[in-house]
This record gives sequence, C-alpha cells and structure tokens, in this order.
Amino acid sequence: MGGGIELVVIGANGGPERAHGASARAAEGARLLAETLPGRCFDAGTRGCRVTLVPPDADANAMLTALRVAALRPSRWLLVCLVGQLVADPRGRRLALVTAGSTSDNAYRRGLAWDWVVSTMVHGEAADTMLLVDVVADREAWAALERDGDDGVGELFAHSRVPLWGRVGRFAGGRRGRDAVLPGGEGSFAWALAGVLEHGVPGAPAAVGPAELQPAVEAELGPGAGPGGVRLLVPGQNGRLLMRNRAAVRGALAGLSLSEELLAVLWRESGPTDPPSA
Repeated sequence: MGGGIELVVIGANGGPERAHGASARAAEGARLLAETLPGRCFDAGTRGCRVTLVPPDADANAMLTALRVAALRPSRWLLVCLVGQLVADPRGRRLALVTAGSTSDNAYRRGLAWDWVVSTMVHGEAADTMLLVDVVADREAWAALERDGDDGVGELFAHSRVPLWGRVGRFAGGRRGRDAVLPGGEGSFAWALAGVLEHGVPGAPAAVGPAELQPAVEAELGPGAGPGGVRLLVPGQNGRLLMRNRAAVRGALAGLSLSEELLAVLWRESGPTDPPSA
C-alpha cells in the first residue's frame, strides 16, 4: 500500500444551458481546491500528493477514466472533489453531475453518475477514501434527496466506505436563483474551505480533521447555507483525513524564519504519534 494521497478534482461546467447555470463557477472552485489541498494534507504534504485536475469541459467518460486511474494506484488516501450541479434520473433514484454540452433533456444520461464515483472509490486500492462535494441540486434532484426511505440516493450519501464532506445546496434557477451561492464561487464550500486552510484555526491543534475545521468553514459560508436550502455534510469517525492547521505553527513560531524542510519536521513532531488511518 502506498503512503501518499491521490487527489482527483472534478469541476464540471455544464455549458450555456440556462438550467445548468449553477455550474458556471465550478472550474474556479476545482482549481482552488487543487491548489490548496495538497500543501495542507498533514501526513503527505505537496510532495506526497498526486493531483489530477480534470478539465471542466470533459465528458463523463473522461472524468470517470481519470478517477479510475487514480483509484487503481496504491495510496494511503483517495480524496475526490466534485464541484458543480446535480440532476436526477427520471425516477428520482440516481444522481449525476452535469457535464459540458448537456441539455435539459439529456443531462442525466450525459452526466457523471454519483454511483459510478462511489463504486470506483470503494473498489480502488486506497486504504481510506473521502468525497468532498460542493454542489447544488435542481428541483428534481433536491426532491430525491429529501424523500424518506431507501430509494438509492440515501444509500449513496451514507456509504460507510466513502465519507462525505461538503455542502449540497438547492438551486432554484431563474430569477429566484440569481443571487444564489454557486459551487466554486464566493461563499461556496470550496471557497470557504480554501480560506480556512489558508489562515488556519486559532486555538486548534496542529493537525485538524473535518470536525475541527467545520465550525470555521460554516462561518465562512455564504447566505445560501440557511435552513431548508442546504445540506452540510461532515464525515464521522471514518473520515480521518488530517489537515495542517497553519494557525498553530504560526502562533508557536511567530517571527522565526524557517525552511520548508524544517517546517515539515515541525508539523510532524506536533502531530499525533499514530498515523491518521490507524
């Protein structure tokens, strides 16, 4: 088993179709996560993280191929980020990320199916996995998420092998959705997480997980995070990815000029003695 992190970032721009306007900033959010996350993963750092940033205009097959290639490499973590807009199949039992060139009639058939992503992650070679999501759901997809009972969608959101971290918002579309927070844009989960990781969380340990970061991330989220219009997802005990808290080292080493190599040693020395996946 490899010791690094496979990071796959997919920000899908659905193109000019008005119904898919929520995906307009997805590429920006994907680039932001691809730039921010590698240097903040506590037990790997930039050199131990292989990044796959999928082009925003790629089709579903290209996206899935990139994910499969990364999943088949032995690694400590497979960390996948999805940014964009979700649609549901006609029966409301499956979800897909809208991809470029889609129309209202074929968006699900052309999209990257959520269950494909989850299945690929589950059957990969990584010791641990996590799925970061910064997405919005149209009316039909949101209705599928809200339905009670075992209809397939709920199972995907509760898969024990693929913990979720992020935000799923409701996209109204039209004039009502004009002021909504778009995935990847200002006030989104990707934007908030990148900001928190850049500045750190004062008072928190040098190594922090999603649970420690979540309050700070929620404080940065835009107004679209109001009740009834969003699902905030935080992984449980199986989501043990640790991130570097820049505020902890900055406070302890204020005023000192240190090399990257020495800082890396200090990060490790101030972290837990057991590996995060132990």
